[in-house]
Amino acid sequence: MDAAGSGSGGGSSPPAGSGGRDGGGSPAGLPTGAPAGPPIVSPDRAIAYSAAAHAARDSYGRLVAVLAANTGDLALAEDALADAFTTALERWPASGIPDNPEGWLITVARNRQRDVWKSAAARASAPLDLATTDFAEPFDAFDAVDPLRIPDRRLELCFTCAHPAIDEAARTPLMLQAVLGFDAAHIAAAYAVPTATMAQRLTRAKRRIARARIPFVVPDRRDLPERLPAVLEAVYGCAAITWRDDADSLAGEARHLAVTLAGLLEREPEAWALAALVTLSLAPPRSGPYVPLEEQSPASWDAPLIDEGEAYLRRAAALRGGAAPGRFELEAAIQAVHLDRRRTGTVDWAALRTLYSALLAVAPSLGARVAAAAVIGRTDGPAAGLAALPAGGEGFQPWWATRADLLRRAGDEVDSDAAYAHAIELARDPDVRAFLAERRSELR
Repeated sequence: MDAAGSGSGGGSSPPAGSGGRDGGGSPAGLPTGAPAGPPIVSPDRAIAYSAAAHAARDSYGRLVAVLAANTGDLALAEDALADAFTTALERWPASGIPDNPEGWLITVARNRQRDVWKSAAARASAPLDLATTDFAEPFDAFDAVDPLRIPDRRLELCFTCAHPAIDEAARTPLMLQAVLGFDAAHIAAAYAVPTATMAQRLTRAKRRIARARIPFVVPDRRDLPERLPAVLEAVYGCAAITWRDDADSLAGEARHLAVTLAGLLEREPEAWALAALVTLSLAPPRSGPYVPLEEQSPASWDAPLIDEGEAYLRRAAALRGGAAPGRFELEAAIQAVHLDRRRTGTVDWAALRTLYSALLAVAPSLGARVAAAAVIGRTDGPAAGLAALPAGGEGFQPWWATRADLLRRAGDEVDSDAAYAHAIELARDPDVRAFLAERRSELR
């Protein structure tokens, strides 16, 4: 995935050098398997839909992880949970919202799994251990959704999706869908591939997990180097896709997973660096009119989140020792420099240029190169920034937003106006479009 990093002229604030789709990512909406739309015909039904949507948004990945861990069949877990949501919309308007909606949903989904595995067709084709599994055993739904247990279950699912038997190109997208609840269309947009292509990739990966009977476990230290990068990338991808969402949304869920993962691994510097990056990226306000980070009032930032993120970043640096910093540590440091304006009152553009130079040596993504060009435009002048814009970025929204800003600073109003027009056309977030349109109007 690729996107604009902090400091890009058309606006910053996805994680630095990150994968947000157009410099103005949009929330993913209801997770996969949740009701597609509100069948509202009465106030009771509206309340039921709201409760189901809340459970889907907050607990989808956790419930899938619990359901899939017992059978190894990720597709079945998703289908069973979708049936549970449908049943909820049928029953909750009349019976009322359960005290524990997640427990209710997982019980209904588990019953659906039992029905499938008890069928003759399933038993005839299932692996021996699954075909003889006793799904009639007592099942405590409330225990299954214990928040103290669920995070590890979700991380088990993440590491399952990162198994070397899974196609490398499908590992992170599979986590984005199964664990974080994004649908194939949103994931395809993040990767700039057709939705049908991504859907096929995800389906093949799920079948591979079931057929290869890949265990749902957090691997030991010997397997971590091979699997950890994809897991970190999935959490990072969730943060990038939801960069305009607040801490109570999937963006907050990405932070929760990042911090949980870092605590689980304890001594992995890049895991702590990712926790720092995601935490720091949540500190500025993320809803309402779009304002570039460099133009925001530091008084609007969440100081406790900044302090927490900086503590994670220091821990990552200490664990790294004398080794070179990794991608996530550099991106977290970039975010920290921007947020340090609350203390200094100014943006340290020279420090940002140094950090971007290091980032480009480690992870030279298109988004990072565009963001670096914006920073060069601040340190060396807009002409130098324009010269640093990478070739071949014309289909990338932040490229046009950054070009428009640099041309505006250089006094080239005609070309800047045309660049703003391209940036507005490619932007998906309406708040970002409004911001760019206002900047464009100032040229006139």
